[in-house]
Amino acid sequence: MSYADKVFIANCKDILENGFWDKDYNVRPHWEDGTPAHTIKKFGIVNRYDLSKEFPALTIRKTFIKSAVDELLWIWQKKSNNVNDFKGDIWDSWADADGSIGKAYGYQLGVKHHYSDGDFDQVDRVLHDLKNNPLSRRILTNIYVHADLNEMNLYPCAYSMTFNVVGNKLNAILNQRSQDMLAANSWNVCQYAALTHMFAQVSGLEAGEFVHVIADAHIYDRHVPIVKELISREPYDAPEFIIDKSITDFYKFTPDSVKFENYKFHEFNSKFPVAI
Repeated sequence: MSYADKVFIANCKDILENGFWDKDYNVRPHWEDGTPAHTIKKFGIVNRYDLSKEFPALTIRKTFIKSAVDELLWIWQKKSNNVNDFKGDIWDSWADADGSIGKAYGYQLGVKHHYSDGDFDQVDRVLHDLKNNPLSRRILTNIYVHADLNEMNLYPCAYSMTFNVVGNKLNAILNQRSQDMLAANSWNVCQYAALTHMFAQVSGLEAGEFVHVIADAHIYDRHVPIVKELISREPYDAPEFIIDKSITDFYKFTPDSVKFENYKFHEFNSKFPVAI
């Protein structure tokens, strides 16, 4: 059984059995037809994945790793806030007529900041410190910038990464304020596990532990039957994560630099709405 399946199934069962319903409250999210999108949720879920043992991909449904990495690189490598720079359409609901999502996500990672040893954006600061000061306890990013929230079309969900080196292992913590368990959980876990592998490789390190902290882990009302069916499935073993070992520059990675081998998964053809 994939460890990621075990974690996901346990999380979803906990939410469904012990979670809090917000049906008696006015909520901001809504469905495309205008109906309020209510959730059942748990507060403060923390999951740990040892990337040196296996990659945290679900097998009870397929995760399209190249598409996930394409979005990740749109944010972290291109540092873009324009959907026209990204192949997918999942951000279109939050884009303006020009394709911009405002001063969010990639925009924040591309802003230059002045340090005593030079000017860096957040990504380049992390890469610099991993190579030159790996024992630093200050290696992190944060894109939840309050001064710019009024110019963001969507407040960042996955907003902070903290990196910590122990020996030759690069460990990372992803902080996420909100998580749609059906639509985004496996997607985000695979993305930031892949990012940890990439940063480790270009820094001469090995990927270690990836910790995912979710403040508000929720399942939407219209997703509940789909989630129940999904977590009833029998998981397979985790796939092997393959990364192009010749790459030593983070900016040389592409979606084709990674792939899964021996990936056995259950088909998942359910079309489900995404709350906005």
